[in-house]
Amino acid sequence: MFCVHSRSATKRLIALVAAALLSLPAQAVVVRGTVTTPLGAPLGNARIQLVQGQRVIAFTMSLMDGTYEIRSSLSGRFVLLSAESPFTPSISDAFYGGRTSVVTRGIVMEYSKVTPQLAITASGISTPIEQVPAAITLIPQKDLDTEVNLLNGFRQVSGTNAVQTGQAGGPITLYVRGGPPDANKILIDTIPATDIGGNFDFSRVSTTSLNGPEIYRGANSALYGTGAEASVVNLATTSSNFLSPTINYTGDAGNFRTYRNEAILSGAFSRLDYQAAFSRFNTSNALPRDQYHLITSAANIGYNILSNTSARFTIRNADSAVGLPQAHDIYGFSASGKHADQDLYSGLTIENVLGGNWHNLARYGIARKREQEQQFDQSTTVIDGITEPTINYGNIVTLRGANGYTATGQAAFISPTLDNVHNRDEFYYQTDYIFPFRIGTLFGFHYEDERGRLYNPTSGFNQQADRTNYQYTFQLHGDLNHRVFYSFGGAIERNHLYGTEGTPRFGLTYVMAPQGNDFFRGTVIRANGATGVQEPTLEDQFTSLSTLLDQTGNQSAIATYNIRPISAERSRTFDIGVDQSIVGQKLILKADYFHNQFSHQLERLAPNGLEQFFGIPANIALQIPSASLNSLAYIARGYEAELQYQPLPRLFLRGGYTYLDSQVEQSFTSDNVTPAFNPELPGIPIGALSPIIGNRPFRLPPDTGFFAVQYSSKKISASISGALASRSDDSTFQLHNDRNGGNTLLLPNRDLDFGYAKLDLNILYYATRHVTAFTQLDNLLSQQHIGPIGYPGLPFTIRAGMKIRIGGGN
Repeated sequence: MFCVHSRSATKRLIALVAAALLSLPAQAVVVRGTVTTPLGAPLGNARIQLVQGQRVIAFTMSLMDGTYEIRSSLSGRFVLLSAESPFTPSISDAFYGGRTSVVTRGIVMEYSKVTPQLAITASGISTPIEQVPAAITLIPQKDLDTEVNLLNGFRQVSGTNAVQTGQAGGPITLYVRGGPPDANKILIDTIPATDIGGNFDFSRVSTTSLNGPEIYRGANSALYGTGAEASVVNLATTSSNFLSPTINYTGDAGNFRTYRNEAILSGAFSRLDYQAAFSRFNTSNALPRDQYHLITSAANIGYNILSNTSARFTIRNADSAVGLPQAHDIYGFSASGKHADQDLYSGLTIENVLGGNWHNLARYGIARKREQEQQFDQSTTVIDGITEPTINYGNIVTLRGANGYTATGQAAFISPTLDNVHNRDEFYYQTDYIFPFRIGTLFGFHYEDERGRLYNPTSGFNQQADRTNYQYTFQLHGDLNHRVFYSFGGAIERNHLYGTEGTPRFGLTYVMAPQGNDFFRGTVIRANGATGVQEPTLEDQFTSLSTLLDQTGNQSAIATYNIRPISAERSRTFDIGVDQSIVGQKLILKADYFHNQFSHQLERLAPNGLEQFFGIPANIALQIPSASLNSLAYIARGYEAELQYQPLPRLFLRGGYTYLDSQVEQSFTSDNVTPAFNPELPGIPIGALSPIIGNRPFRLPPDTGFFAVQYSSKKISASISGALASRSDDSTFQLHNDRNGGNTLLLPNRDLDFGYAKLDLNILYYATRHVTAFTQLDNLLSQQHIGPIGYPGLPFTIRAGMKIRIGGGN
């Protein structure tokens, strides 16, 4: 009897379901996917709402296996709102769905606002950061609300040291865990953005229409090829989440004749979403002859070809110009010159997802970079038929280093004109597939065509290079029981200049105790190891020691001293870390130990070294520019600690400390060339162009730290932050700095650059839903010894302005 009634009930249930299905519209958008925790475990009973504009048009609950499905007869652009205790409510990015579309959207619920969400640089696939073995920091976009560039943001990241040489517009370089400044792979909208050979100046990157950067600390040439020797920095132009046309305007002004204007237009129409932005920043700086401006324009346009196929076009252009006061404190005055840059990055990406687990991507990208430099008060001299810049001398100055040493003399400066070009075209294809048991594979192919030129109009020096590079990438990743996450991969790259290199990589994450509301829960241990490679710069290629010796007819020196052609710079990185949640998710501790080896690094050998070691006559050696060779090797190890604490819903505290132990193990200039000596400081060997063995590499302070206190409410948001660094080794790079050919302004390298404590404050007042007033106060203590010795930084600056939004109903 029981079985008969059960069968009858089952039949009635089937009939009711069929009737319900028949009553649905014949054409309906279907949104389906899986709701998971940050560790990938399915999450049942989560409430998912389908929202269009400001209306909830459908909702459902996820099943116990985490799957869900929502249907609607409407078409257009939607977002998903998801909620389930104890997780933070989730808002998805906007997407398009037609009346016959089947859209797959995975939902990852986060435990707390303190925890970032998705990262892409570790695996090339958007992954919850809890599953990523590498050390990754995501700078929140709101932290850039009042900033004009990324300098302050970088200084709030563990393991990094951001250095600006001079004031606004001066070069901003990034050192990550002891790596050299040209060892970072910089991606702008996934397009490689560095100069050929890895150099990148962050002063030309505006925060206009920019997402919060993602910083991967460690080598990842397995995925990104040449350039990812020490880190990967991913920058992306924001896309629109507004349904109707919206204009955001920002205008501000401050001391030193500073002003900035920014306008962003965004919106969506049917399958199309669009965003276009323009900004201009001007300042006079605090030094004579140091005016600076940066003009940025950007666009991000997306189009849904099919429900599972999309195309996206991005373009970002920056035009800047800045004065060249040079090392003001060393010369005793501001030199008269100009440095200008024009940088453009653009790409077209087509993505397709089949069955929710097979993802394909094809991208074509370009980078066009040009820089010009001119010294207006620089005369020229003709020597042996060759036009050379005349050596000019600054005033007599007394220079004091942070180490207490002083020196008096006149500095010589030569600033030749230049007109350099770095162009790149690339094609990238990626296919990745998720097998049963959450095993994923990825295969990628990358082609690069690099073209560059170094041109000096004064001397007539004009060299051009054309490099063609290929890379094949394979990666395996997945998890075991949502507790052990693994990633193994490698790449084979064929580089035009240095040949074939292999770059393996592995990563492991073990979740000892998943997050919860207990006092001491959420213990995650991770380890990561990788190798990296970096191709030489154009300058290093054209001035390699073997090339110069061959050009001067010294083939015997090449054979005698086994001088090899220039090759790739290499790195080997390893780190192990732990993330610990304390008091629920209110307090999070992150600690890492890293051990990095940088070998075959390029260093410069001055003409006196060529004469001394290779026996090249002085009259020939002095005609040869400083030569490059792969002769520097050093170790960089240390530990990082970061603490995040949210004692109150409106108050967020964070701070971090990094200790870096770096030591030079090999250097040609130390092994084979007598170090430089200042005649006023007898008996003290000085590394003029490169550090001496046993010393630290230049501009790598052993102690750095940061802190931030952030308060936010419905009406006011305020933040005070600090960046701190100890003294670092450096050089004044003066080999011939007086009229008698001496080295009177060379100071000992150890602790030459000053330590600093830089404090900044920003305040935002939300007057209405569409109007916000703000102010940004930088360097409250007005410390000017923040950059390298001889280059005074900006003192206290203040900017204040308004943000106005017109339109934007959602």
